[in-house]
Amino acid sequence: MSLTDKIEIPRRTMVLFFVIDTSGSMDGSKIGAVNTAIEEVIPAIREVSDENADAQIKISALEFSSGARWITSGGPVEADQFRWNYLNAEGVTDFGAACKALNDKLSTKAFMQEATGSFAPAVFLLSDGEPTDDWTRELAVLKKNNWFKAAVKVAIAIGDDANKDVLKEFTGTMEAVLETHNAATLKKMIKFVSVRASQVASKSSNVNDTANDLGDEQKQQELNANLNEFAQEIAAAPDNDQSDW
Repeated sequence: MSLTDKIEIPRRTMVLFFVIDTSGSMDGSKIGAVNTAIEEVIPAIREVSDENADAQIKISALEFSSGARWITSGGPVEADQFRWNYLNAEGVTDFGAACKALNDKLSTKAFMQEATGSFAPAVFLLSDGEPTDDWTRELAVLKKNNWFKAAVKVAIAIGDDANKDVLKEFTGTMEAVLETHNAATLKKMIKFVSVRASQVASKSSNVNDTANDLGDEQKQQELNANLNEFAQEIAAAPDNDQSDW
């Protein structure tokens, strides 16, 4: 190897987790908007990953209704390989099952086992209802998970029946909970949050020490500020007065 040969430094991984309520109340325009928005935002996430010298973005998706099921059961998928398959909505809202499934995989023995190391993940929750199972116990266990504690977290409350207090318990702050009442706004929110959360979560806190990812709290604060600005823009948009649900 000559001195002029280019040495490629392995990039660490940042996993973007979609946690999606697919209970019966999500049927129709709600799940339709979710499916369309995630499908359409994937190219933008790929671009964020391609342009990031420090982190490769992977995607993992979990749906919950009557129980919880990993869509990416084999583990996180590289953004440039990820393809979205449309989800259907039926059943109840077993949010506790989703918390348990997420806790099980947020481990170096499961979805966080990258040899090059991992940034703290970004976790994006979408829900329109009230949990129907013992979610408090499972969320309490999840909150003790170090990967979850360090993660950048966002939630979208879809419609009037969404329990924002539950979503606040998940994110840790109401600043990270957005609310929408129509499909057009929901799609805008999913696209904005997916891209911005990926950008923020995959940043090295110290460019000279990418092996030690500190500053996770600062990342959440940065994202919260972005969400606040975005929420103000949405509130002023003409289609925000339209309600589909």
